Amino acid sequence: MVQIPEEIEKNNELRKEGFSTICEIGKERIRRAGKKILSEITPNEDTGSLFAGIENKKPSLDIGFRVLKLDSSNMEDVYYKPEESSEATLFEDNVKPDRTGEDLLFQVMLECNLPLSAKIETEKIAGKEVFSVNNSYLIACFDEDVNEEVITAVAKRKPYYFIMRDKSLSSDNVADNFEQIFQAYSKETIRRIL
Repeated sequence: MVQIPEEIEKNNELRKEGFSTICEIGKERIRRAGKKILSEITPNEDTGSLFAGIENKKPSLDIGFRVLKLDSSNMEDVYYKPEESSEATLFEDNVKPDRTGEDLLFQVMLECNLPLSAKIETEKIAGKEVFSVNNSYLIACFDEDVNEEVITAVAKRKPYYFIMRDKSLSSDNVADNFEQIFQAYSKETIRRIL
């Protein structure tokens, strides 16, 4: 569903209930529909296999949804005119400071032709947040100070894509070993740096 954030008229009853946009009403309707579906599920011929060996319990059904908002690019404007460049600008972060790892993940999912509804799992590897999309088809890590332990753990999973930030690597030594680690464990993985 796509909805512009259209304001609700001031005298509307829904406005009095705390809804200010049509989008907020849509989200609440989806939540209520999910709860209603869960409350109406009962074992029968169609759902019997869902209840195998379970007495008086309802199946686990995913009624969640994602709400995404179109925003400007996550990337800073890093195209400088030669006279505006300096040594300092060569090493500036190319990601806007207010962006999260999740913001970057949705950007790269689109770039990798993955649907925004794809299954996303997060985990910690050596203390770093790592995203796995569609059972490790895409693995991404946007944290800083990523070390060889993280890179090796990712490479051993043999993802189709691995994506990280330009400033993620913890040292020049890790940067030097990055390609060798992937060559050893998963040379087919497409590796990208933001």
